[in-house]
Amino acid sequence: MKKTIFLLLFLMVSIRISAQDIHIIPQPAYVEKKSKSFVINKDTKIVLKDSTLLKSANNLNEYLSKYFQIKLSITNKEISKNCINLALNTRSSEFDDAYLLASSEDNISIVGTSGPGVFYGIQSLIQLLPNNNTNFPIQIPGVSIIDHPRFAYRGMHLDVSRHFFDITFIKKYIDYLALHKLNYFHWHLTDDHGWRIEIKKHPKLTSIGAWRNGTIIGLYPGTGNDGLRYGGYYTQDDVKEVIRYAAQHYITVIPEIEMPGHSMSVLAAYPELGTTPGKNYQVAQTWGIFNKFNNVLQPTEKTFKFLEEVLTEVMDLFPSPYIHIGGDECSKIWWKQSAVSQQLIKQKALKDESGLQSYLIHRIEQFVNLKGKTIIGWDEILDGGLAPNAIVMSWRGEKGGIAAAKQKHKVIMTPENFMYFNHSQFLKDDSLTAARYLPLKNVYDYEPVPAILTVQESTYIWGAQGNLWSEYITNPAKAEYMLFPRLSALSEVLWTPKNKKDYLDFQKRLKVKFQWYDLMRINYSKKYLQIN
Repeated sequence: MKKTIFLLLFLMVSIRISAQDIHIIPQPAYVEKKSKSFVINKDTKIVLKDSTLLKSANNLNEYLSKYFQIKLSITNKEISKNCINLALNTRSSEFDDAYLLASSEDNISIVGTSGPGVFYGIQSLIQLLPNNNTNFPIQIPGVSIIDHPRFAYRGMHLDVSRHFFDITFIKKYIDYLALHKLNYFHWHLTDDHGWRIEIKKHPKLTSIGAWRNGTIIGLYPGTGNDGLRYGGYYTQDDVKEVIRYAAQHYITVIPEIEMPGHSMSVLAAYPELGTTPGKNYQVAQTWGIFNKFNNVLQPTEKTFKFLEEVLTEVMDLFPSPYIHIGGDECSKIWWKQSAVSQQLIKQKALKDESGLQSYLIHRIEQFVNLKGKTIIGWDEILDGGLAPNAIVMSWRGEKGGIAAAKQKHKVIMTPENFMYFNHSQFLKDDSLTAARYLPLKNVYDYEPVPAILTVQESTYIWGAQGNLWSEYITNPAKAEYMLFPRLSALSEVLWTPKNKKDYLDFQKRLKVKFQWYDLMRINYSKKYLQIN
């Protein structure tokens, strides 16, 4: 086998690699501390060896400009000293999106096996910068880093249905994902509590479905209702801007359009699509409505036409090859009570209501596949038979993900007990949260590849994802509070080689990173400052 440059460089460093005083999160695969530092001053230049690397150079300059009030000039001319060299070597490694970062007295060099690889090298360089903006010229420690991601899918989710977040915060959220080398943003755009994306063919989705007439107060079942009209949505121009911004950070935006359950916002706008067409549906005002309110679409030809028209606009907007179609918590009691649903089950020779859901998912998948896209669904899409090309997002523990992997389907692990960041960080939290407990260590210790899988089956574990549901997250500051520092722990789960993970070492690096959070004015719990 041809020896790669990564292997050669690895053999050049000692077996016991010292990373003392290097506080990068996620922990790189290999780090060696060097003796002499590099200094960034007003004359330092960014040298592009390939024009496609401009957005990585711009990303570095944006960070330097925002936090250090400097901007480096960019050139494609050969310079040997006082420069940051960005280059591609696409045939240098067996690893996807890998990079080398070497910092010496004369220059910094970042060589990636791809554009994303160089970008991830920039994120590591950013973490070598001081955690305050008072030091200039800027000293960068001498290092040699060899790094690559463990999983191809490294995701984070945001629910904007329960509470709406404007695109200014969405962009900031994308910044946070990029700084932690995540590459997928799962945008939960629709649910019972609000439809958040403009669909020109069906304007009532936003004129009616994007607004609710009140919200429960306090922890479910609540102490009342505030009675305030609440809502908002993203225009298609807003969506295009978010997609553009994410692409500049090598992040793919995956939209989620919920079906067939979690559809009260749809039914409020178009009640004829429900199992009781004459009903006065309303956008949901309370949480935890599973089985309590009729929020399920009737899988008739009229509904399929509606869903296909909606998905066509969504797929035309989003370049992502993946469309999340939900599929979770479909309360089938409404189909049991519907004569139309029961007739469909007989007509299509389906076994039961689970078979009816499978029929709907299969039809939607065929439509999406014809458009050149692939569906992702929560693990309930396994019920009644998994659609042939579907990717499963396993949230009800790992059982669904294991079953899908054994059926040779791609899997994204996101079990609620480890990956739901809306759960409390402390046994006695200082803010209102979902009534479950997910401490930082539990996130860090999560292993996405179940031991029960064979080596071959394990290859279907595409990666994992953290989820941020917004029932009790009403504003950006609260979102940050729930996200940090668990996002940092998640990044190490998804990026760092399994044998390099060390929670005690992570805690040491995290204590330094709290200064980084402060520099970026991130709202995180000060309780974490008590970490020993």
